[in-house]
Amino acid sequence: MTMPPADPASLRGAVDLSSLVNRAASPAAAADGSAPGAGGAPANVTLPGLIFDGTDANFGQFLELSMTVPVIVDLWAEWCQPCKQLTPVLEKLIAEFAGRLVLVAVDVDANPQLSQAFQAQSIPTVAALIGGNPAPLFAGAYPEAQVRDVFQQVLQLAAENGISGTVQVEGAGEAEQENPAEPVEEPLPPLHQEAYDATTRGDYPAAIEAYKTAIAQNPRDELAVAGLAQVSLLFRLQGRTLDEIRNAAAASPADADAQMAVADLDLSGGHIEDAFDRLLTLYPSLDADDKDRVRGRLLELFEVAGATDPRVVAARRRLTMLLY
Repeated sequence: MTMPPADPASLRGAVDLSSLVNRAASPAAAADGSAPGAGGAPANVTLPGLIFDGTDANFGQFLELSMTVPVIVDLWAEWCQPCKQLTPVLEKLIAEFAGRLVLVAVDVDANPQLSQAFQAQSIPTVAALIGGNPAPLFAGAYPEAQVRDVFQQVLQLAAENGISGTVQVEGAGEAEQENPAEPVEEPLPPLHQEAYDATTRGDYPAAIEAYKTAIAQNPRDELAVAGLAQVSLLFRLQGRTLDEIRNAAAASPADADAQMAVADLDLSGGHIEDAFDRLLTLYPSLDADDKDRVRGRLLELFEVAGATDPRVVAARRRLTMLLY
């Protein structure tokens, strides 16, 4: 499921993005009138922010910027529920790294050329640009602690390639003086906070127990129900590779466990309809016990994707027809 960070040798020519290069208007040049540090020399650039929207038309700007500071690329889509889980984590960590990294979000539906260039087989897919060269990082919604570790590796790899600049945000000093106090966020309920903290450190069993306790105390806690489904999905996929899961399913097409594992994988990568169709197609051929288990898994996946998602509505209707 994951793509490990590349070493410097693997960066060269990993993906051909040359057709996207547009050196006439790099964000660094637009901000301070100068090009990024030549040869990857340490440098500072001033930009409007640390998070940008990348498109097929403007992506050359970020290739240029990556000559000075590593650029994280988040390939996402509006319909992708795991993307909505991951993006806030990426944005939080970009702020935490304080100008040593920049985030570029790419809507794959609106920018098919970039999706193809990065060979995004599923979304969310996260990659890095270092010195104008792409490095694949990971696919799927990773917890904050693991993403932070990946970002640290990106910075280390960038330093090895002579890329160690930083970004200064325009007007940051003035904004801090005008707004010295940050707004106070609404605290999470204690059990939700416990589950969030456990998920952040990758302790999925502890997060599952916290959410189960919250549901036991309040069966109408919809956020806990959705959180439990999401964390359970991450836990089931933990430690398993994409090839392992898909090969097992191909070898045992009638095995409920093998097919449920692929459905988990598909949903985590944004292939929501594929996940539902796989289990709904398998359902009529199963015995009573396996039918109950597959039905339960579908209900969990419905929670992960979101009850109002039209694909969930359609799949729920199809499941109802199979039950009666």
